Amino acid sequence: MASPTITVVRNEVESDFEYHCDALEGVVSDAAADTRAVDYPAGERPDLEETNGVVITGSTAGVYEVDARSWIADQKRLVRELVDREMPTLGVCFGHQIANAALGGTVEQADTTARPVDTDLADEPLFDGVASVVPVTHGDVVTEPGDEMDVIASADYYPAFATRHRTAPLWTVQFHPEFTAALRERLEADFGWAENEHGFADVNATRVVENFASIVDDATAAE
Repeated sequence: MASPTITVVRNEVESDFEYHCDALEGVVSDAAADTRAVDYPAGERPDLEETNGVVITGSTAGVYEVDARSWIADQKRLVRELVDREMPTLGVCFGHQIANAALGGTVEQADTTARPVDTDLADEPLFDGVASVVPVTHGDVVTEPGDEMDVIASADYYPAFATRHRTAPLWTVQFHPEFTAALRERLEADFGWAENEHGFADVNATRVVENFASIVDDATAAE
C-alpha cells in the first residue's frame, strides 16, 4: 500500500512572511512520507483525488477580505468539500479561521497577540502529548465557531482557540505548531514576539502535526 499523501495548502500573500508556510510544510514533511504543497493565492489547487489529508496554513490576509481576494471564497468552498468528502484536515491560524467561517462562523479583528500562550487543551488525539503552552501570532479571532464545530481548546483571552467538527475529521487550531526557537528572531522583528513567564522551552507544538499525520495514516489504512 502506498504511503498516504498530505497536501499543504499555503495561504501567505506576502513574500516576506512565507517562512511560516515553509516551516509548516517542513514539519509536515518530517511527519509524513509523501507531502505536496499548493500556493492557493497564486491559483494552485489541491488534487483531492491524489491526497489523503490536507493542512491549511496561516496567512497575513484576513478571511473577511473576500471582496479583495477572490481565492478566499474559493477556499471556503474547498473547506466544505473537504467536510463532505470526510477528508482529514488540519487548519492552522488563518486555516482555523477560514474553516470556521466557511461553516457559518464569525471571524473578527482583535489586538495582535505574539507570544507563548497557556491553554486548556481537551482530551483529543490531536493533542496527545502536546504541552499546554503553545506559540501564537495573530490579529484575528474566531468569535463564533462554525456549524457543528465544537471548541476543543481555549485560552484566557480566546474562548474558541481550537475546534473540531462533530462528524467530519476536521480540526483547527489558532496557534502555530510549526513555530520553534529557530524562528524567534523573525517573530520578534515581524510581530513583536515577547516571552514572559513562558518560552519556547515550554513548547512542543510540532507534536500536533505528528499526531495529525498519524490520524491520516489510520484513516487511509481503514479505507
